[in-house]
Parts: sequence; structure tokens; C-alpha cells
Amino acid sequence: MPKLVFSRHGLSEWNALNQFTGWVDVDLAPEGVEEAKVGGRKIKEAGIEFDVAFTSVLKRAIKTCNYILEESDQLWVPTVKSWRLNERHYGALQGLNKKETAEKYGDEQVHIWRRSYDTLPPLLSADDEGSAAKDRRYADLDPRDVPGGENLKVTLERALPFWQDQIAPALLDNKTVLVAAHGNSLRALAKHIEGISDDDIMDLEIPTGQPLVYELNDDLTVAKKYYL
Repeated sequence: MPKLVFSRHGLSEWNALNQFTGWVDVDLAPEGVEEAKVGGRKIKEAGIEFDVAFTSVLKRAIKTCNYILEESDQLWVPTVKSWRLNERHYGALQGLNKKETAEKYGDEQVHIWRRSYDTLPPLLSADDEGSAAKDRRYADLDPRDVPGGENLKVTLERALPFWQDQIAPALLDNKTVLVAAHGNSLRALAKHIEGISDDDIMDLEIPTGQPLVYELNDDLTVAKKYYL
């Protein structure tokens, strides 16, 4: 039975400040480091042994992945990094305080931007100072693939090819897989794996630093799901 473990990165510095983060490469807060380490120790206690790990190209997810593997004595496990597992891009909201943004635009509008499946945030242009188009880690991408902002639908559309090309084949080969990524990239993949509706996905929240385990059937449908 293939086993898949999701871990949202530990609490980041901007999580702690209640700021929209998205593709901004923010580090883990001290609490987030401890969350990631505890997650790794829980994985060790559960006897879960990984064959491969996948993470994004953002340091908060990469460090979480490393802490999990280190604390579970599996730092040697091959790790693949991909921009396709990045957090949802929050467009022009990135860096803004969520409370202050709600005061400016209203709680309902901010809730829609954060939780709606198919509503885009205000977009960043490619020539904006904060655009990912200026970041060399994305220099080899087609400029059309560098977002100015994403909703969960778009996040799933760019994460799904990585699932199909990398993660699913590993699982179909009966490998045990770790995906250390972000709240929304993991929510997008969970939507696909679990068949969650567009409406119901709004209510799914994946806690920081807490390993989520899927035991999968041979066709990669979910047989069992639980948190460690």
C-alpha cells in the first residue's frame, strides 16, 4: 500500500506577523523550526521510512523538509525541488498585513481572496519590483509560467503536472513519499487526491508542521488519512 506524507512548512516569519507571503522567500520563525523538528520526530516514532522527498524552491519548505529528514534519521533520502510546489502566489497582496487589508477592503473580500477556489487576487505586473520574473530561480521558465497572482484553481493547474510526472509514478512504484510544501499547494493536491469539491475545499486547512499521512490504494485513491 503506497504511503504519502504531506507536511506544510513550520510557522514562517510572515505567518507570525500575519502577512500574505506567497512566493516571497521568507524564512522559518523559531517556532516553525521546532514544529518541523517535532514533525520529524513523530515520523520516526511512527516508523515511516521515505524513499523520496519533494519540496518547493522556497526556503521555509526546503528547511522543513531537511528538519523532518534529519530528525527521522533520513537526511540521505533523495530530494527533488520544484517551483510547481511553491505556495500560491498572492499577487499584489504579498507582504501586506491580513488584518490591515481586511480593514481596508472588508472581511468578506479578503476571505474571498484567501479562500475562494477561482477568484484571483490583485495581480503584480512582470515589471513590478516584487515580481518573481526578476528572481533567477525562475529564469529558465517560460515567462507565461511566472504568475502575477494565483487562486487555488491556478495553483492546482501548475502543481498537477508535477504530481503526474514525479509524485504519482513514485507512489505507483510503491515508494513512500514525503511532500514538504505549503498550505495552498498541499490543499490543491489534497483536492485532487481526495476529490474535494470546489466549495468544500474552502474549509480545508492544513496546520503548519503537522504531518498528514495518506495510505493509498493501488489506484492512488485514499484508503486512510490521519495526522501524526
